[in-house]
Amino acid sequence: MKCPYCGELESKVIDSRPTEDGEKIRRRRECLSCAKRFTTYEIVETVPVIVVKKDRSREAFDRQKLLGGMLRACEKRPVSYQMLESAVNNIEQTVLNSYEREITSREVGELAMQQLKGIDEVAYVRFASVYRQFSDINTFMDELKELLDSRSQHTEK
Repeated sequence: MKCPYCGELESKVIDSRPTEDGEKIRRRRECLSCAKRFTTYEIVETVPVIVVKKDRSREAFDRQKLLGGMLRACEKRPVSYQMLESAVNNIEQTVLNSYEREITSREVGELAMQQLKGIDEVAYVRFASVYRQFSDINTFMDELKELLDSRSQHTEK
């Protein structure tokens, strides 16, 4: 680390501690040449995840956009904001832990539907109807049948 006073590259770390928000490490250093002290901050470098949309355009993963869509699906339903926040956190962790720097919007939508299915079935169907762009009542009914079948399989176990 270059000394801000004399430009020397060699310094020693005197003290290290996390910042109040826990996002950075604060380090007190002492220059080995001029003996002056200075502070540096170390942060994790994050690479944004890019979402590839249906039209092949790309945009950065936006948790607020995802949360907004899920909130609309849960409108007037007994679903707390904390439940949705937790679901979005799970989706975001899944996306970040995949080590892929690009993910399709289809994959993000499927992750959102998985989360909503466990939270509220009506919200799940609402989200699915917009996300999958049901073209007619038959595709909507197919999704409902699949939901009912999976529910009956869980109750039989």
